[in-house]
Order: sequence, then structure tokens, then C-alpha cells
Amino acid sequence: MNPASDSPQALYLDDLHIGQRFNSAQHEMEAGRMKAFAAEFDPQPFHIDEAAAERTIFRGLAGSGWHTAAATMRLLITGGLPIGGGTIGLSAEMAWPNPTRAGDTLRVESEILDIVPSRSKPDRAVVTVRCITLNQKGDKVQVMTTKVMVFRRPNPTP
Repeated sequence: MNPASDSPQALYLDDLHIGQRFNSAQHEMEAGRMKAFAAEFDPQPFHIDEAAAERTIFRGLAGSGWHTAAATMRLLITGGLPIGGGTIGLSAEMAWPNPTRAGDTLRVESEILDIVPSRSKPDRAVVTVRCITLNQKGDKVQVMTTKVMVFRRPNPTP
């Protein structure tokens, strides 16, 4: 269940316009959780072993980009861009310009870039959103441009 769909702040197609910006809450990246995520989903030495990570291009433990993406999704869903009815991703292009580090506090700034209404289904549109995930220093740790399906506000039942 999407927490945003039951929230009075849930956003529907009727609430969105090109150029609109959103800011999320914050999320702290903890070393133990970063290592656990990587051990299960991205088991590379620079994600799970501090000593090994020191000898890599990262010069220290770096969070998996997929963990950063998961944290970004959480921040978007829980208030950064709470799409009513759920966030239905259609495509995404991601870049990780800087590593996420243990102790980083992440936040997401999003902007609506485009809205293309469906020609055959008037209750929805494809919305293009750029989401920039920043750490506490303002460094970009992820830049994602994504297309999501967004529905019009449902009619209230009588």
C-alpha cells in the first residue's frame, strides 16, 4: 500500500504542472545498513569492507548506487513527491556523480519536466520528473530522470 495514496497531501495529475518543484524529508545513511544492503544486492568490496574500500577509487566505504536509489524512492513516496494511487515507474535514467557515504543525510529535490496526457486513456498521463538526491553538503549523489504514470483524482463515490 502506498502511504501517499491515503494522505491528504497525495498528488494527482490535476495537481501537477511543468516547472513544479518538490523537496523531500531527510534520510541518514548508516554504515551497517549500507553494508547489509550491499551484501545482499551488490556485494562488491567497496560497498561491504572498509579496509578493501580504502584501496579503491572511492578511498573509503561507498554505498551502492542501488541503495541510494532505494533511499531516494522512500523519500519520494513518503512526501517528496507523493503520487496518489502509487508511483508507477515507466522508465528511468540514473547517474551517481558522487558516492554516498556512511553518515550522509540525503534529501531529494524534484522538478516536473513534462506532462504528456494519454490520447487513449484520459484518466492518466506520463509525467517526466528529474529527481536530484543531495547529501548534507549539497553534493549530488544521484541524478535521476524518470517517467511515471500519474492518474487524475478519482471521483468521490456518492
